[in-house]
Amino acid sequence: MKLGIVIYSNDAESVWNAFRFGVFACKKGDEVQVFLLGKGVEAEGLDTAQFKISEQMTKFVEAGGEILACGTCFKLRGSEGSEMCPLSTMEDLYRIVAEADRVLTF
Repeated sequence: MKLGIVIYSNDAESVWNAFRFGVFACKKGDEVQVFLLGKGVEAEGLDTAQFKISEQMTKFVEAGGEILACGTCFKLRGSEGSEMCPLSTMEDLYRIVAEADRVLTF
């Protein structure tokens, strides 16, 4: 199955759970793509003692998942993408949604 996950939140627990689910789905053999949008582009900087988001993001990529991030949303925050979260466009988000069997939002 092809899953698209859109993360719009900067709530550490929500983002952590989104990536945990993504890791689980990849391990089940699904093709999973995550698109970070709005506050979601802050994901890499949201680690807390309880929610190690960057660790889950690494596990997700290592399991075969792909992360894309809204370039405009990064620019609005005076930030840039990273190797883990490359800058992407609305075209990429559209493609993920159009091609996915299921889309989840967090």
